Amino acid sequence: MSSFAFKAVDFAGVPARGEIEASDKQTVTAQLRAKGLIVVDIEELAPPNAGDILARFRRVSADDLVIATRQLSTMVSSGMSLLRALYVIEEQTESDKLREAWAEVRRDVEAGLSFSDALCKHPDVFNELYVAMVAAGETGGILESTLQRVADQLEKDAALRRMIKAAMVYPILIMSFAGLVLIALVAFLVPVFEKIFKDFGGELPAITKFTVLLSHLVTRRWYVLILVVVGVVTVFRRWKKSDRGHTQWDTLKLKFPMKIGDIVQKVALARFSRTFSGLIAAGVPMLEAIDITGRTSGNRVIERAMEEVKASVKKGGTLTAPMREVPEAFPVMVVQMIGVGEETGALETMLSKVADFYEDQVNAAIKALTSILEPVMIVLVGAIVGFIVIAMYMPLFKVYDSIK
Repeated sequence: MSSFAFKAVDFAGVPARGEIEASDKQTVTAQLRAKGLIVVDIEELAPPNAGDILARFRRVSADDLVIATRQLSTMVSSGMSLLRALYVIEEQTESDKLREAWAEVRRDVEAGLSFSDALCKHPDVFNELYVAMVAAGETGGILESTLQRVADQLEKDAALRRMIKAAMVYPILIMSFAGLVLIALVAFLVPVFEKIFKDFGGELPAITKFTVLLSHLVTRRWYVLILVVVGVVTVFRRWKKSDRGHTQWDTLKLKFPMKIGDIVQKVALARFSRTFSGLIAAGVPMLEAIDITGRTSGNRVIERAMEEVKASVKKGGTLTAPMREVPEAFPVMVVQMIGVGEETGALETMLSKVADFYEDQVNAAIKALTSILEPVMIVLVGAIVGFIVIAMYMPLFKVYDSIK
């Protein structure tokens, strides 16, 4: 399918312009004639990002999508038609990829597709949660308020991601610095001492032999290190992508030491609760909400648990019964609050409170982890430098002792 820009007039002489997708110009002409239009000109448009090799690797930032969704909600709630609002959003959006997505959505809506069906054709921009909430808003006639909820949901999720990324900056910088220091010492300092050791002769200590061997590996067999790293990363990624490996990895993350596992659990619970609450508030059917929540939770343990929850609800059971069987994913407090919400009919409110609680918990836990990691990272860098220094000076002490 290609895009064509057309100019036409109706039988009253009123001009019309627009874009339409079709296989060729003849099809465009036939479609316009069926609408009672006389074709003046048809021009085939170049495909989006033609010649831009990197276009498909670009991503739409969460902030851009939040802003566009809020603007769309404001315009629709003010009485503007959805189609006109989409035209405005398309013109105002600065992100190239997002602008192209809005343009294609607008063309699909013009062609008669529902808004949610048009969004569904762009899963790399609009995820399942976005599409499901919009579909529910369309069905219930509350699209403007649903779009506001979608924007709130995206904003909360983006804030949680930013919090985690900000906490990871310091450890990554320190580890990178430690790696550079180690490579510099092994590649430049150790060879100088190695020449001195050859002049001395004699047997080197084991720690010094290991350091010299590491120096030879970095300076002479560097390609072996690269191959090993690439091989390990490739094997790990393949294992992680497999169904069994993905489940094992997500289970392992929940058990990481130094409170990292607790943070992973809290992040997953915050995302799970916020998503589930948002879907219920938007009017998404319960079974569909459970299904989408599991798939978008970001943790295979929770996803498997939500499959059991869905099966329980289908049979007329409760939400909480299967959750109690997975205590590593759902703590007692979460199960109890969901149970109370289910019994009182305030499930959305309870889930929202759970999400708020765990988002605050994540913030506090990340600050605590950062305060623990700072001295650990400093000790690690000191240990690396100290190891190299001791390895290089031990033979010198040995020679000194023999001279005495």
